[in-house]
Amino acid sequence: MKRPLRILLVEDSETDAALLERELRRSGFEPQVHRVDTSEAFDRVVEQDRWDVLITDHNLPSFSSEAALSRTRALKLDLPVIIVSGTIGEDVAVAAMKAGASDYIMKDNLARLAPAIERELREAEIRAQNRQAEATIRHLAFHDSLTGLPNRHQFEQRLRIALASAREWHKRHALLYIDLDQFKLVNDTCGHSAGDRLIREITGLIQARVRSRDTIARLGGDEFGVLLADCTLEQAGGIADSVRQAVRDHRFLWGGSSMSVGASIGVVEITAETESAAALMSAADVACYSAKDQGRNRIELYAADRGRDRHREMRWVAQITRAIEDNRLELVHQPIQPLGDIGPRVFHELMVRMRGELGELIPPDQFIPAAERYNIMALIDLWVLEDVVRRLRALPPGAGRPLLAVNVSGNSLSDQSFVERVLTLVSDELLARSLCFELTETAAVTHLDNAIYFMRELKARGCRFSLDDFGSGLSSFRYLKNLPVDFIKIDGQFVSNIATDAVDRSLVKAIVQVGRSLGIATVAEKVETQEVLTLLTGLGVDYAQGYHIARPAPVTELTNWFVV
Repeated sequence: MKRPLRILLVEDSETDAALLERELRRSGFEPQVHRVDTSEAFDRVVEQDRWDVLITDHNLPSFSSEAALSRTRALKLDLPVIIVSGTIGEDVAVAAMKAGASDYIMKDNLARLAPAIERELREAEIRAQNRQAEATIRHLAFHDSLTGLPNRHQFEQRLRIALASAREWHKRHALLYIDLDQFKLVNDTCGHSAGDRLIREITGLIQARVRSRDTIARLGGDEFGVLLADCTLEQAGGIADSVRQAVRDHRFLWGGSSMSVGASIGVVEITAETESAAALMSAADVACYSAKDQGRNRIELYAADRGRDRHREMRWVAQITRAIEDNRLELVHQPIQPLGDIGPRVFHELMVRMRGELGELIPPDQFIPAAERYNIMALIDLWVLEDVVRRLRALPPGAGRPLLAVNVSGNSLSDQSFVERVLTLVSDELLARSLCFELTETAAVTHLDNAIYFMRELKARGCRFSLDDFGSGLSSFRYLKNLPVDFIKIDGQFVSNIATDAVDRSLVKAIVQVGRSLGIATVAEKVETQEVLTLLTGLGVDYAQGYHIARPAPVTELTNWFVV
């Protein structure tokens, strides 16, 4: 079957046009040629249709290849331009190529035309794919891929604009910080696909209850921010309660079951006295946490002078500190499986769990955010690393050693004493080659200088590094060249929907391409079905991790040791 080819031809000779068309048919094309011979005719049609290639004679009585090139570039058309002429000197040809022509061919050597077009079509397709990937990346740099809402970065920019208007024009706005209650139960019971659908349904509920001039953003897994423009605190409380009731009354149906979640909402007023956007987000977070702590499914207005907030913070600090002192932290592991013959058979991510004083298991989503919020995450990260090092040193000489991924938080990266302690612990190459440190994309970019120092020092000892939750903000794409990363862990929100979402597939493909160009392996998180695993393999992802492969298990069950 001949390939269709749409050609805009600048030529005044019908005979030459016929010869050109015949040569292309002989070469396997089905050319659809529109011939023009004046600048007026060219301008009328050049933007009216989608052309595959522009072929132009060099000199016509009322037009020229220079004019065609100039007009094409002025219109910013990504259109290959090939000059086909009977007479053209070498100097003229070189000048034409510098001006943007893709090739020049003599009319007595038309056999070169088809290969030249084939080459230009391939390059045009590559450029189109790159533009699509770049457009996807630009969009996702400021938007959440699951809901289409602005992400945290974009939301904080809008908060700064609102704060400027409050200072300059004495306007009053309000911020809602919404955190879903019992959302983890839906994820754990029904899987992340159910959680994703619930997030989209909650997004619709919020959108239906705010005004068109307001901004809704997805700030995290189950967290939303709402910027209420020109809104009093009283009005904000009414809108917040409307959202809270809608979420509480919503019934989520999945697999024949009906479930419900709640919403804890912190409300903060934005005035000329508000210190900064960062302080605003912190205040909203504190108010939301207070709502959760007082029973969930409620609204809390931020009040800076509430002493109980400080008391509650210290209670969390004391509880976590005692758990570390009493050795009530536990390690679990989850394998990361290769999807091809690309190196180590498998390695493991280590994750931490905490026991309460009565032996009850405290979910990570309770104590980890608290530790991060109150800047004691370095204590947990250090406990994990010391426990791992102790286990590795206990191995007999000559025994095979695992590759273990250990998480490091942004708070820990900013703690110089933690960094120095890690450098002391990882003192020999044999030990270092068993360790892969995982940093989140946000932590690495937020603490860039510390991250680069930490990574380069440990990299020199033989450690490996993984950039976790990659794609959640996409700001780190431009930093990858400077970060000595071995693995990119693609954020699970993009992985879980690739079977049904073309945008997520495009993003995963783009991340794989970036990784390959930099020599960085890719790991897909939250792989929960065979269909997703098959698609990831086809996209060229190197490793996979998730419930479909294995659930987290106690580290004492880790028996798959191997030499790395």
